[in-house]
Amino acid sequence: MKHWYYVYILHSKKDKQFYSGFSENLKERFEQHIKGEVASTRDRRPLKLIYSEACVNKKDALRRERYFKTYYGKMFLHNRLKSYLTG
Repeated sequence: MKHWYYVYILHSKKDKQFYSGFSENLKERFEQHIKGEVASTRDRRPLKLIYSEACVNKKDALRRERYFKTYYGKMFLHNRLKSYLTG
């Protein structure tokens, strides 16, 4: 059985900002965000999971997370999530 690594994007309903993260267990990690157990998003709740990608390699997932934090990564997400952002 393959082990997956997840890169995800959260959207804060409070401040309208985005947060990108990485986890080996997406469901568990999202629950931690929702419960306020993650310092970087605790004061930004409520949060919505709006995008995720699964990778079979941890290094690739971490590289992808860093990419999402760059100008080009943000533009990729803006284009990918155009319907969500304008709807």
